[in-house]
Amino acid sequence: MSVALVIVTVVAIAANAGIAAADFAKAPFVLANSAEVRVKREWVPWLAALKTAGAAGLLIGLVGYPPLGVAAAVGLVLFYVGAVATHVHTRVLHNLHFPAGYLALAVATLALTVAG
Repeated sequence: MSVALVIVTVVAIAANAGIAAADFAKAPFVLANSAEVRVKREWVPWLAALKTAGAAGLLIGLVGYPPLGVAAAVGLVLFYVGAVATHVHTRVLHNLHFPAGYLALAVATLALTVAG
């Protein structure tokens, strides 16, 4: 297991857990962004659950069962591809760097996990 894999995965876990916590707490910035990209408010907890599951899967993959880490990374890549697509579809580009950053973390985690 490489140092890069551990660092990138830990950052991805923290980032996804953090944004999931903000989603579950219905932070004002989360609700504003969701409304702007036309995501229904009642979907936010479900999306947070997916982010939480992704973070948990990355953690389990890192500490003991790598296939789950790969599956979680694939799931997060797909999730954030959808988020980026939603931003582009709704033409909300001023904050596209947020889902794109999470996508980059998920892609990096997936690449390092598969290579590792």
